[in-house]
Amino acid sequence: MIDLSNIERYKENNRLEAKKATGGLPESLWETYSAFANTLGGIILLGVEEREDKSLHPVDLPDPEWLLSDFWDIINDKRKVSRNILTNDDVQIKRIEGKHIIVITVPKLKKGEEPIYTGGSVYTGTYKRNGDGDYKCSVEEVAEMLRRK
Repeated sequence: MIDLSNIERYKENNRLEAKKATGGLPESLWETYSAFANTLGGIILLGVEEREDKSLHPVDLPDPEWLLSDFWDIINDKRKVSRNILTNDDVQIKRIEGKHIIVITVPKLKKGEEPIYTGGSVYTGTYKRNGDGDYKCSVEEVAEMLRRK
């Protein structure tokens, strides 16, 4: 877990992603969830923005409880995300600098588990993490993941 009291010291990387999310859950959230699960795991911060200097700063979510409810509804919808691997302990509302954020800790999939994918298709909706970004896996990469299953 990162020290949220010093959030400005962190930058996005292969295990950390910040999303402002003040207008609701961003579509890219599900790609990042897939990428973290399929790579090394990681932490997604909702209500945190990345500034031009790449530092992270909380922005205060207007209604974090509603956002959490929406999050659980979507992550358990197989049309949107293939599988929910999170528990209640993995998703928490925190206060930093007097502002509410949501911290989502995504574990790495266990060896032999089918990849997490979005949009109903393992071949077009599987992502991996590379540096500070998510990328869509090729058909060959997905086939290799499925072979290891």
